[in-house]
Amino acid sequence: MRKSKRIYFWLFAINLFISAFTFGGGYVVVPMVRRYFVEKKQHFSEEDLINMAAVAQSTPGAIAINLSALAGYRVAGIPGVFISCIAAILPPLIILGFISAFYTVFISNTIVAAILKGMEAGVAALMVDIIMDMCSMILKKHSLLLSAMIPISFMANFILGINVAVILVVCCLLCIAQIFFKRRTKNE
Repeated sequence: MRKSKRIYFWLFAINLFISAFTFGGGYVVVPMVRRYFVEKKQHFSEEDLINMAAVAQSTPGAIAINLSALAGYRVAGIPGVFISCIAAILPPLIILGFISAFYTVFISNTIVAAILKGMEAGVAALMVDIIMDMCSMILKKHSLLLSAMIPISFMANFILGINVAVILVVCCLLCIAQIFFKRRTKNE
């Protein structure tokens, strides 16, 4: 088997596995991507993963699908995007199709309800883990602006109820302004 075929097969298998066994969506996928793409295969760095997770969060669509597309692109270019996305979409489609067919049975089952509650706790722990990793990456940059954005963004959303999209746009604009300001002072 040629190397390119092996990498395509690996991408399909690993994205299928990640998608099938991560419940809670979004940032729950990040620790699994870290384990297989960063730690085991070293396809990209931890900082690359954090940046990819930020892009996946800020672009339209499901974070898990966006992240699998970015990881697939990093590993195998455009074919990697398609392979990763198909593999990431298949498990939810199959699982949701099955659950939809038997919805009344699932909704009234106390065991299923207990399993879902347990998954909620696991998802919360995984989300805290990725948030801590993202914050530590930001703090390592020793940027007052970036460090201040963390608590200010939290308070803007949690206390003031400002929409996350607005906060994201403002943070992006502030970072762009900081780059232009640094370039201007460097050129003078």
